[in-house]
Amino acid sequence: MIGSGIQVKGDITGDENLVIEGKVDGSIMLEANEVSVGQSGLVNADITARIVKIDGRVNGDIAGQEKVVISRSGNVHGNIKAPRVTLEDGAIFRAASIWIRVNRPPIARRPPRRRPTANR
Repeated sequence: MIGSGIQVKGDITGDENLVIEGKVDGSIMLEANEVSVGQSGLVNADITARIVKIDGRVNGDIAGQEKVVISRSGNVHGNIKAPRVTLEDGAIFRAASIWIRVNRPPIARRPPRRRPTANR
């Protein structure tokens, strides 16, 4: 946990979940874990994690391997790429793009129709 009185500058990597209540400037790469930005959290960084939950403010791009959730108190200025994105009522989201991967069942293709051949 990064407490409300803590400021971190640099890149954060690791193998544990992370809760941010303080300030982070840099990048956060926790691809197999969860990153939560609390209501007092201020992140000026790109975030990559399995699950990303935003209750505070993020200035940067977010890549969620599983999902991204922006709560009613959340404020995001950046792009989001995730298979599932939840924006709660009141959430603020400003971005140029949002990428959502949708898993659709494959379309069944019909075999080509045979044209009748002319008897000669």
